[in-house]
Amino acid sequence: MATREEARAARDAKLDALHARLAGQVEALVSGEDWKRALEFAARFRSRSFNNTLLIEMQHLDAYDKGRVPDAVPSYVAGFKQWQTLGRQVAKGQAGYMIFAPVRGRFATTTPQDPGSWRRLGRFEKPKAGETMRSRVVGAKPAYVWDVSQTTGDPVPERPAPRLLKGQAPEGLWDGLAGLVESAGYAVVRVPDELAIHGANGMTDFESRTVSVRANMDPAAQVKTLAHELAHVRLHGPGNEEARRHRGIGEVEADSVALMIAAAHGMDTSDYTIPYVAGWASTVKDSSPVEVVKATGERVRAAAVAILDALPTAQVGGGDPPGLTRDHPNPERPEQPDKARATAPAMAAEPRPALAPAVPVARGL
Repeated sequence: MATREEARAARDAKLDALHARLAGQVEALVSGEDWKRALEFAARFRSRSFNNTLLIEMQHLDAYDKGRVPDAVPSYVAGFKQWQTLGRQVAKGQAGYMIFAPVRGRFATTTPQDPGSWRRLGRFEKPKAGETMRSRVVGAKPAYVWDVSQTTGDPVPERPAPRLLKGQAPEGLWDGLAGLVESAGYAVVRVPDELAIHGANGMTDFESRTVSVRANMDPAAQVKTLAHELAHVRLHGPGNEEARRHRGIGEVEADSVALMIAAAHGMDTSDYTIPYVAGWASTVKDSSPVEVVKATGERVRAAAVAILDALPTAQVGGGDPPGLTRDHPNPERPEQPDKARATAPAMAAEPRPALAPAVPVARGL
């Protein structure tokens, strides 16, 4: 039996290999079309982190090339025991797709407002009387998931897929997006044409707190533009600490969030054009293009998921099999901080790109 040190060394070796495979997959995102493909895939598997969607796509394609799965694109993925809860078993000989899973630690303190007071609890240690306890992500470990085609057992119900005519907007999407813009304190204005907003499809003015969308486009184009502007409101406002970002990446982020929202609603995304990855990913000082792409991808995915979760619209699935429930709402992401959690001990995170001054106006597509 392997010792504890040997088991840790084996785990670290797997993590090193996984990081290397992820870096290779990120480096392969060269053109704007590569980035679009990655985002469309991430929209269908948005319950997973951006890095994990890249790893799942890469390993599934490898399994398809080797004849182990029937389709080039996976439909639902889940862990070994998760499939068992749904009455299915991983088929003999089917190798899982290795991804990153969070390692969580428990911390306790009697003074939650003091960030330096939190102490890590031991494996079986309980908090003392009067202490507040928080669970936080402290690292990563390798884990495995399998596509439904690699399993056998009870049938998996199919979710209804949205069907749209050309130029049609999904029912309720405009109103849902407009409501989110307005709840952020901005007015939504439909202007007659692009002449009113300097030739753009849409524009967000952070000073007057207005979001304008030109009305002489079909309904599908209007909701895509509104999604783009909502991304600016959420990611690039002057009061947002993350907003001081290079303008080129700001536009890429807004386009990317809008693309994911459109893809999650079954809309045609062929009209999106995104610059070459190497161009915008190399504009951030003191960060490698690989780290910029990974950080941007996760920032985009998190923003799109937050918007999609707040919309009362019919959407394509997020990659989990229907009926699957998780012990943690999203085990691949740390909890969103509330007032108490904001003071919990800070954990290691992926490097973020360096920041640059914000702009007062963001023009749309």
